[in-house]
Amino acid sequence: MKQKTKKLSANYMDMVFVLNKDLPWSQKENGIVEIQMENKGFFNAVAQKFFKRPRFSRISLDKYGSKLWLCIDGKNTVMQLVEAMENAFPSEKDKMINRVIQFLATLESNRFIKKSH
Repeated sequence: MKQKTKKLSANYMDMVFVLNKDLPWSQKENGIVEIQMENKGFFNAVAQKFFKRPRFSRISLDKYGSKLWLCIDGKNTVMQLVEAMENAFPSEKDKMINRVIQFLATLESNRFIKKSH
């Protein structure tokens, strides 16, 4: 089965992202990045009070997400991020552009990163 490749504008490949400075994160000994996120809002408050849900969640990224996260520095363009990931995972070079684009979209929609201005 042939994978669909998204058509991206050249402008997107020149885009630069920055990490959300309000989200604390750390890197574990095994290299995995863990992001701490506060569970806010009415439903989270109810869940915390009545169901003993935690106020903070820790989100562990996989090896790809961790590597990409560490490359997002407010300077690297999307194209440079793709190149860094291809160099880090050469056996998966053919899938890397789609993986990076999808992961950036997920990070952005969850407000973990934002476009640099």
